[in-house]
Amino acid sequence: MTPEPLKSHPLLRQWLAVLTDGQVQAFTGKVDLGQGISHALRLIVAEELRLPAALVHMVPASTHLSPDEAVTSGSLSVQHSGAALRCAAAHLRESCRLGMARRAGVALQDVRCANGLFMAAGRSASYLELAPADGWDQPIDPAQVQSAHARQDLVGTPPATTPVRPDVAAKVFGEFEFIQDRVLPGMCHGLVFRPGTLTAEVIDSDMLALQSTLHTTTGVIQVVRNGLLLGVLTETEHVLGQIAQKIEDEVAQGRLWRCQAEVPDLQDLPNWLKAQPLDTTVIVDTASEPMGSSDLQRLSAEFHRPFLQHASIGLCCALAQWSPGERLEVWSHSQGIYNLRRDLALAFGRPAEHVQVSHVEGAGCYGHNGADDVAWDAAWLAQQVPGRPVRVQWTRQAELGHAPLAPAMAVRVQAALGANGQLVEWTQTVWGQGHGTRPGRGTTPALLGAWQTADPSPVTLAVNAAMAVGGGSERNAQPPYDIASVQVLNHRVLNMPFRVSAMRALGAPVNVLAAESVMDEWAHRLSQDPLAFRLAHLRGPAHARAVAVLQKVADMAAWSAPRPTDQPEGWGRGLAYARYKNTGAFCAVVVELVVAEKVRLHKLWITADLGHVVDAEGAANQLEGGALQAASWALSEAAELSPQGITSNDWSRYPILKFSDMPDVRVHLMHTPDQPSLGAGECSSGPTCAALANAIFDAIGVRVRSMPFTPDNLMRAIDHNEALTPSIF
Repeated sequence: MTPEPLKSHPLLRQWLAVLTDGQVQAFTGKVDLGQGISHALRLIVAEELRLPAALVHMVPASTHLSPDEAVTSGSLSVQHSGAALRCAAAHLRESCRLGMARRAGVALQDVRCANGLFMAAGRSASYLELAPADGWDQPIDPAQVQSAHARQDLVGTPPATTPVRPDVAAKVFGEFEFIQDRVLPGMCHGLVFRPGTLTAEVIDSDMLALQSTLHTTTGVIQVVRNGLLLGVLTETEHVLGQIAQKIEDEVAQGRLWRCQAEVPDLQDLPNWLKAQPLDTTVIVDTASEPMGSSDLQRLSAEFHRPFLQHASIGLCCALAQWSPGERLEVWSHSQGIYNLRRDLALAFGRPAEHVQVSHVEGAGCYGHNGADDVAWDAAWLAQQVPGRPVRVQWTRQAELGHAPLAPAMAVRVQAALGANGQLVEWTQTVWGQGHGTRPGRGTTPALLGAWQTADPSPVTLAVNAAMAVGGGSERNAQPPYDIASVQVLNHRVLNMPFRVSAMRALGAPVNVLAAESVMDEWAHRLSQDPLAFRLAHLRGPAHARAVAVLQKVADMAAWSAPRPTDQPEGWGRGLAYARYKNTGAFCAVVVELVVAEKVRLHKLWITADLGHVVDAEGAANQLEGGALQAASWALSEAAELSPQGITSNDWSRYPILKFSDMPDVRVHLMHTPDQPSLGAGECSSGPTCAALANAIFDAIGVRVRSMPFTPDNLMRAIDHNEALTPSIF
């Protein structure tokens, strides 16, 4: 099967190059966000080329050199880019094997490759010597991955130890150059100030007074205004920081902009979502003739998630420079460099080939944060000083106040149980806005700055990804169990008073929370072990991998052991399982916690089946990081909104889990090397949220269905326990 990226970029030179010193360059359109994907891809190329990993150099993604692989998201980098690079490397290896066979006058099966050298008949040659000059413009043959001749290469060759990621030491010791650290010759600094809402009115008297003050401030290069936007350029970051503080103080006092956004009732988000205009889609419908109510027990329960914020500790940053000929160069930590290039070209009226975007690693990002928007800010300000690079780094208030939110969601599950104790009907209904307003997908630029100029582009309404790549709000809404009659309905909310877009795992966390909570509730009602109830709905060879991860995580956590008698009051454990996107990685989680003055995590066990694992340490890190971020969502995070914008714009109003809150985490990767590689970055999010909710019930006997599980929400659940009990009749 041809990997998706090779269909649009089929040529060998688009993926690999051999340098004169024997090193191999590998190109990818997927970017490294700190998840270590560059290292994993490097290992894939090294494995296929039978080359030491130290000789493989992953070229940082740029629109000048890299294949267009759209956005780095959805845990698809190893699956897609890794598969393409594996095919490219295998194609190069087998082309060189053929060249060596011809040179040595032997059959193909008599040529061995080890440590980057091809050997036959007492002779040896390198990739540089054997790579056919005309072969770089030939289409890659994916079948070479299964070449029978390649198997002999490893005979007698001891397995190489997996090399350490080359960036880790530099990051640990503070020596790594993130985009926030980059300094270009002649660089100046800029910020774009804007209202806290998508639309607003400028208070002209306030704005003119501010502009007058800024024009006379020492160190200010230029002040520019366009529509709702005020841009400031300075020679030093220090001066810019003082100006930013002054403007943020003015905004806090209600000056400069008059905002009046529609604010949903944050205490009643489900009803607000349901009252909006909706675009309804039937995602799954295997419904059979309904059985008589006398034959079934029925359960209905609803689950909610608030608006969430990205809350990256590293601030969004970009650099931009306009050169002669109206060409724009941008350095960005965007997850989609080609998408960003397309929308920058639209926004500034330039041909796409006149815009170059180079990826520089930022200090952390999962989902659509402000990286693309700050790139527009830098490009807009750089127009004021042609030839000079401009650096823009958002303030903490801008980072939390202007980046897209993750959509609030409501999910209702209605399930019916037959007389044999098996689920026979399941309906999962989802309400929420779309999970995508990323650049590069529409006819107008999806960039915040382009929506707020005097001649604004239309605000892009959030949409969901196609189900072929996992969907958006409906992601993981189909339960992974054997149930004859299943319906999944998705109601996309067509109102966006605050910008929303993609957050890690999109709708999966709340959909898995809903499904796995209901599975737990049925087990409790039937006085069955939650693990046994799940296994009873995962029968047959098709579910073998799901069963294996559940049994393994149960073994790790000693799930079947008698309940400990030495644990404090409020101690509990919870279990949850999901297959990410119903097509990706299999993951099961067990949580141990104590409910005291707040929920305190003690231990977290994670088991995942990722198919062929390229970088075990990197995969385990991704599973752990995804689980801990999900725990923060589940226990702490909820955006605060007002007519003036997002008010949870500092750490005191948007708390995330701290180092002191971290549990002991144990991760196990199943050994399935014969299976295709599956992504690790997002599969643990949903099971972690669900396992937390189930553990809280185990601890205090109360079902919590509204994230986050804060002390206030726990008290509401306790006070309204009767209302929170599912209806069974």
